[in-house]
Amino acid sequence: MRGMRPVLLTLCLLIFPDLAHAQSGPTGFQSPSKNIACKYFDYDKQNVLRCDLSVMETKPRRPADCELDYGQAFEMNAKGPAARICHGDTVMDKSLPVLAYDEVWQRGGFTCKSEQAGVTCFNTDRRGFSLAKAKQEVF
Repeated sequence: MRGMRPVLLTLCLLIFPDLAHAQSGPTGFQSPSKNIACKYFDYDKQNVLRCDLSVMETKPRRPADCELDYGQAFEMNAKGPAARICHGDTVMDKSLPVLAYDEVWQRGGFTCKSEQAGVTCFNTDRRGFSLAKAKQEVF
């Protein structure tokens, strides 16, 4: 029966090729400066991209309804608007691969480009954010 495992796996990949492709590629990246990190999440078939900054020149005022950290985390679904979020955790992870300047990362309906000026990410609706130490914009 042990000899059947590779055959079954190969058979499954032939019958369901999307299974092999669904998890290909890194689930996130960090900027060359390591100041920005982005991670992709698949929550019950809802794709989410979150990006955090570790250092910002100015931090926005925390809204009254946010009792956690605010200002350095951004999130969006594969469709719809992006937003700066209230959060109690971070996606900063030094083990994430570096997305070199002028390179593009894509996964689950998201596209991000790393540039010396910062990182810009957008979804299938062309909504997203541009992040840099000096300035952050949601569009």
